Amino acid sequence: MRVEDAAAVRGLALFRSLEDAAFADLLETAYLQRFPPGIVLISENERADFLHVVMEGTVEMFATSAGRETTIELIRPVGLFILAAVLNDQVYLQSARTLTKAQVLLIPAEKVRMAMERQPAFMRAIVMELASDYRRTIRDLKGLKLRSSAERLANWLLRADTEQGGSGRIELPCEKRTLAARLGMTPENLSRAFAALSAYGVETKGGTVLLTTPPALARFASPDPLIDQPDPGLAPEASAVPPGSGPPRG
Repeated sequence: MRVEDAAAVRGLALFRSLEDAAFADLLETAYLQRFPPGIVLISENERADFLHVVMEGTVEMFATSAGRETTIELIRPVGLFILAAVLNDQVYLQSARTLTKAQVLLIPAEKVRMAMERQPAFMRAIVMELASDYRRTIRDLKGLKLRSSAERLANWLLRADTEQGGSGRIELPCEKRTLAARLGMTPENLSRAFAALSAYGVETKGGTVLLTTPPALARFASPDPLIDQPDPGLAPEASAVPPGSGPPRG
């Protein structure tokens, strides 16, 4: 593994507290693998054999039931999945596939569990990671239950604009059908939401969204810090986990 890749993994909150020797042992049997777009990395109901760390590209977490499919989350560098299943030695509740070319680090689940047992600081980091996921779930549920489709989209656009530099020009990170699923709506409802937001200066041109009057959009969206503001120290969520879009990695 390249030094810069190891440093990126080390920079994740989950691994910062590991002693150097323990971190080296964790990565000793891990391996980096490159994947083309559209490759299924894991499937729900399979036992969790690895903790996955996305180093490059975008990975879509999705689930199916009774012939239906929905997007749960988009994982971008440097992000990991699926910690809960690895710790519990249980089956995955979600599937994962590459949306783009991707490089993924696979850490054997048994190594993660051994490090948890031997490193109290790592155990504390795991507790904090799971606590953050729980709080994110509450934000997601509040956004989903308390906001209309147009309000969810408006708030997502404001966050995405901030993350992409605040220029008022947003490049969508995925296809619109995937974004619709992430925001808890059908593609048809997403189209209607975009149409409704045109009154507040939102224009769409393919995969690009223009915010011509951000203050008007913000007044309509009425952002709520208890829904939209991540806890201190957490990565921004707009490009990965839009509140009101579904649960975190399980």
